[in-house]
Amino acid sequence: MTTRPLSSKSLTPATDGPPDAQQTLPRGAGGEPKGVARKGVRTALGSDPQQGDGRYPVAWLHVRAPHGATPTATSKCLCGRNRSAVGHRRVLALIADHTAHRDTCSLRIPQEGRRAA
Repeated sequence: MTTRPLSSKSLTPATDGPPDAQQTLPRGAGGEPKGVARKGVRTALGSDPQQGDGRYPVAWLHVRAPHGATPTATSKCLCGRNRSAVGHRRVLALIADHTAHRDTCSLRIPQEGRRAA
């Protein structure tokens, strides 16, 4: 490596080769201090704050009625029922059928309740 003479604008000698690579220390992902992520994981793995009351969705009714367009609807249930309708009258009929299915679905009414009724 050779040095060139000092120029009038620079106080340091110029070199002919590439500059030396800067040595940096590896950083953690996100630049957070060590141990912060562990604290977050500990709280994330704690007990579920949203303990349910035992209910869960079984059937879904999805009605789409855009302004000025033909309405459509789908009725799905975990028992395997999957129906759809297109048009005003058929969508209204599917809504009524979906409501009636809530009373007859084997997943919603336990077998003991059926015998008692």
